[in-house]
Amino acid sequence: MTDLIPELRTPSAPEGTGRVRAGMAVSRVDGRAKVTGEARYAAEHEAPGLCYGVAVNSTIACGRIVRIDLVDALTAHGVIAILTHENRPRMRDADLAYKDMTAPGGSPFRPLYSDRIFYSGQPVALVVAASFEAARHAAALVRVTYESEEHQTDLLASLGQAYEPRPMKAGFTPPSSKGDAAKAFDAAPVKVDAQYYNGVEHHNPMEMHASTVIRGEDGHLTIYDKTQGSQNCRWYVSRVFGLSKNKVTVRNPYVGGAFGSGLRPQYQLPLAVMAALKLKRSVRVVLTRQQMFSFGHRPETWHRVRLAADLDGRLQAIMHEAIQETSRLEDYVEVVVNWSGQLYACDNIDLGYKLVAHDRHSPIDMRAPGAAHGVHALEVAMDELAYALKMDPLALRLKNYADVAPIEGKPFSSKALRECYRMGAERFGWKSRPQEPRTMREGDELVGWGMATGVWDSLVMVARVSAELRADGRLVVSSAASDIGTGTYTVMAMIAAEAMGMPLEHVIFQLGDSNLPPAPVEGGSSHVTTIGSGVAGACDKLKKRLLRLAQALPESPFAKARMRDVEFADGALSLRKQPGQRLPLTELLAASQLDRVEEKFLMTPQMLKQRKYTRAVHSAVFCEVRVNEALGMVRVTRVVSAVAAGRIISAKTAASQVRGGVVWGISQALHEESHTDHRFGRFMNHNYAEYHVAVNADIHDIEVLFAEEDDRVVSKQLGAKGVGEIGIVGVAAAVSNAIFHATGKRLRTTPITPDKLLLGERALPAQP
Repeated sequence: MTDLIPELRTPSAPEGTGRVRAGMAVSRVDGRAKVTGEARYAAEHEAPGLCYGVAVNSTIACGRIVRIDLVDALTAHGVIAILTHENRPRMRDADLAYKDMTAPGGSPFRPLYSDRIFYSGQPVALVVAASFEAARHAAALVRVTYESEEHQTDLLASLGQAYEPRPMKAGFTPPSSKGDAAKAFDAAPVKVDAQYYNGVEHHNPMEMHASTVIRGEDGHLTIYDKTQGSQNCRWYVSRVFGLSKNKVTVRNPYVGGAFGSGLRPQYQLPLAVMAALKLKRSVRVVLTRQQMFSFGHRPETWHRVRLAADLDGRLQAIMHEAIQETSRLEDYVEVVVNWSGQLYACDNIDLGYKLVAHDRHSPIDMRAPGAAHGVHALEVAMDELAYALKMDPLALRLKNYADVAPIEGKPFSSKALRECYRMGAERFGWKSRPQEPRTMREGDELVGWGMATGVWDSLVMVARVSAELRADGRLVVSSAASDIGTGTYTVMAMIAAEAMGMPLEHVIFQLGDSNLPPAPVEGGSSHVTTIGSGVAGACDKLKKRLLRLAQALPESPFAKARMRDVEFADGALSLRKQPGQRLPLTELLAASQLDRVEEKFLMTPQMLKQRKYTRAVHSAVFCEVRVNEALGMVRVTRVVSAVAAGRIISAKTAASQVRGGVVWGISQALHEESHTDHRFGRFMNHNYAEYHVAVNADIHDIEVLFAEEDDRVVSKQLGAKGVGEIGIVGVAAAVSNAIFHATGKRLRTTPITPDKLLLGERALPAQP
């Protein structure tokens, strides 16, 4: 393995951190680099002669480009070139690039590919200049003439055009059904039948999408990109532009948030590469905040949920249908309704999922894709059923607790959801909750308590990891993983330090470079179970190698020792029964005349074993709201989120992930929505001033609890699951249910804004 890559020379933990073990609350090893500005992001890497690109975006939603007038823009000061569909470098089919990538499958958008306009905001030109300011000025001088065609962007007005998804995205499981749900629903004495709706949401990470392409004298491209997978982007660039992968290196050592927006390469990457190839220069392209609203979003979704129960509260039927938007370019799909067939025991389940094609950019994955919307609809419907039964909402869920997966009939690899219910309810004080709405008040505010269940898949992928012990006692562990702010650097270093019995400050984890051992994208809450298991596996192989070296030393006390007879602790190898027989690892390498020892591990899922089980992460969310009815204002004053996510490796970063998910769930419930003017097919509130997100004043007490689990089916090496996605799931439903308990007003759409509390929701369409 090569020496440490300068940009990836992540500071290790402070001296004195000492030994670590799973479950400890360890501060981030990259924290100091981030707060001091030492960490450099995609748009912060310099190169001699670097030039700057600014994209020009379309103003129509559907049609074609008739003419692009570049005269004024080309004569502007500092302009070097302007790329359009007429003069761009040759591009190959982007679908070809995706066959070898771990990004979501489908037909990714190709910028500047032709004169066709597929959505408002589509890039139609790239202005390249000597400075960002010059490029931005010239971009405003580009004049584009369009031939506009009729467009469609209104989901609720086009539900009747819904169709079954065509080619399926990799990893998408079409919904299944069992029994005769329609017959059971008709026969049941207690029923709920309602429509639910979730508006469009956009990713707004702190770091905007950017690509800095540094061209070497030999033509090699070193690309710093905001991405959740450096190797994804390398495959994309090499295949689309016909370059050898040895001519492209992609790095993403630091990523300022992504949560799905970086799973696919976004359009600034091919634009920057086009310019670098065309001009044979280094180029940087950074999207503006407004342009962050022009490459994908969490899709708008309509649901119809029907639940039926007997008089004791046992579910007789679950029926969940969803219709979601997609683009004209592909059938983007999400697992929206499948969760309704996983959470509760029921003999009759009917699930349906359809799409409507619109003149918009393809939706893209956004934290807990599908579940954030699907579970919201189900869990609000469950609350409605509880009131129809005059039953406590938690008691209803416990009454229908699923010990095996309802549709598949498989046991769960582990499931401590019942313990989550117990822990969360006890900490929240749920037993003191009055059943009837509008019974709690404090001053001018009504007080309400609501709860919901959360669920997410436990995913494991394929990865390679290298572990290298060096003569100075440092352990360098490497994989082309990513850290989008979730704590990958820290948790991987913890796993390695615990496995090798080394102080944390002696461990360095290298990630964020496409030349490192292969790794999947950081998505789906799979990095700990995948990369982390690979780290543990590589360290186990390294320990065996070190024992063999110790056995080979002259007159070695370890000559006949086996792995079970020895211990790795404090940077040394010792005999368990003779602790005095201790050999520092630095001395072992010196005696073996080696400056480093390296082992590699291929992490693969236990497919045969995993197929026998349903693997999932669960949560129970309890929420308190205070509502000022006169103003229509809602405050979420208290949340308890109890999570069952396998063995928790890093308590501090895991709790932080869940807490951040809760904040986003509150934002989904009360604030976030991108509004479309359907006359223009354009998102109108494309800035931080008008796209509302939760801020500090909106967030109060959030407590995170973890139930004990140890899942060796999901993760043989660690017993862990993922915690990144689960934090948001169920939060919006818990908030909605708490608002009903406070006010008696049932609101079935997100976000729940003051106008809806004051005037009521607009009527949703019935079944198309």
